[in-house]
Amino acid sequence: MAAAAAATATASSGLIRCATGGAPAHGHHQVFRCSAAKPSPLALRHRAGRPAPLQAFPEYDRVTPFDYDGEVDGGDGDDHPREECGVFGVVGDPDATSLCYLGLQKLQHRGEEGAGIAAAGDDGTIKLERGLGLVGDVFGDPARLGKLPGQAAIGHVRYSTAGAAASLRNVQPFLAGYRFGQLAVAHIGNLVNYQALRNKLEAQGSIFSTSSYTEVILHLIATSLSRPLLARICDACERLAGAYSLLFLTADKLLAVRDPFGFRPLVMGRRANGAIVFASETCALDLIDATYEREVEPGEVVVVDRRDMSVSSACLVPHRPRKSCVFEHIYFALPNSVVFGHAVHERRNAYGRALAEESPAPTADVVIPVPDSGFYAALGFSQTSGLEFQQGLIRWHYSGRSFIQPSQAIRDLAVKLKLAPVHGVIRGKSVVVVDDSLVRGTTSSKIVRLLRDAGAREVHMRIASPPVIGSCLYGIDTPSEGELISNRMDLEGVRRAIGCDSLAFLSLDKLHTIYGDEAHELCDACFSRNYPVLPTVPEPVPELVSAFED
Repeated sequence: MAAAAAATATASSGLIRCATGGAPAHGHHQVFRCSAAKPSPLALRHRAGRPAPLQAFPEYDRVTPFDYDGEVDGGDGDDHPREECGVFGVVGDPDATSLCYLGLQKLQHRGEEGAGIAAAGDDGTIKLERGLGLVGDVFGDPARLGKLPGQAAIGHVRYSTAGAAASLRNVQPFLAGYRFGQLAVAHIGNLVNYQALRNKLEAQGSIFSTSSYTEVILHLIATSLSRPLLARICDACERLAGAYSLLFLTADKLLAVRDPFGFRPLVMGRRANGAIVFASETCALDLIDATYEREVEPGEVVVVDRRDMSVSSACLVPHRPRKSCVFEHIYFALPNSVVFGHAVHERRNAYGRALAEESPAPTADVVIPVPDSGFYAALGFSQTSGLEFQQGLIRWHYSGRSFIQPSQAIRDLAVKLKLAPVHGVIRGKSVVVVDDSLVRGTTSSKIVRLLRDAGAREVHMRIASPPVIGSCLYGIDTPSEGELISNRMDLEGVRRAIGCDSLAFLSLDKLHTIYGDEAHELCDACFSRNYPVLPTVPEPVPELVSAFED
């Protein structure tokens, strides 16, 4: 019945047709695979605005998501780009809220500013708890989780903005009530047509209470004329451009949605009791003993009806060329996750091996990683080069944020607290230092000084990804292109700036070689400036005349 309802909703909203697949052992499960049909008339009708070159958007010079409340400074001394958010959802388990809490703990690396959980009780009421801080801080009081009974829950962790004033109003999930009931939503990604959509909605009378992309999605659902909810969600998503992975929760359903390019990961698993689980990474499934089943496909919406645990699926829009974010493998995801069908630690090891083939360091004595994300790349470099692998830097995870220190001298000392050299590994040695990426260059220069102070004879930096020359539009906080050191300088200029004896990056061609036939399915815009989806020019906003004017 649920599959038929999904198909009916698909037809009634003008969506493309899908073909059914097989059913697994647990419950009723219909899998719909998106076809490559032409866009529906509804999809074409909603594509407002026109694409424009990136340089036409000065506001994208610093690609900071609209739901941030202040400047993202990276002031804690970390030179890596930052992921925004992570989502987790479970349906069909009496411990849904506790499992959601644990899943969010495992996804904490994807967002540290705030966390929230929405749960649907047996009475059909959705309740929400959220707060600022780490998951353990927000839900440290067991009584808070006790306020969220039920067998279905979704949760969200939000990116931490260094130096910015955090705002509870932007912490997700969001919970809204409209004429058909309650709806909770958790979202990761960036919408490149956010401002155009918001301008249009505000011109039509919508009132916004946050600065989040997610609220635009809720307004689009509420104002849709389609029925039922699945068709409303499809209707809304057809109007979105950019990257999004979404979890929706109603009184009796949990829905998972992924954008048609598949920029951000979203996976589906199952527990032994038949409960269905969705998460940004498979590591969260492993924690709660859920078996990974598959990705939510790009352009797909998966619907789980918790009344009979039936699973159905429909297509939002026709297939686009898959464009999975390669930085998920390079840096963001935990190494024990499987992302986009690949084990993350294996990808990173392959980067290191390729880097050693392309840019060896023949005079070096030892290979050390920049912890923690450089570990597997350094191991791969060691395996291919034959150089000894050692932990020459120890990362201290409890040092707090160096940006709060009162002077630069004290901030420099705080860096030593965060990364401590192992003198016996480094002293008198020619050291190869392998890091996953180099963005501003600030951390790399401090690491080079740290190693020289610890007695290193030579320091050779090897970066297991290509030079970052472009900002991201699809869910990663990156500095402006003017702040990207590889965008401002050539290789020798970067080497001199960070002070190492030699410097090499993994080339983009070599990165593509690692992926073989899948290379065209990667989004590598930060390395190539080849953006799969460009922002749209917002429609002019009509001048509003005050009702109190004469």
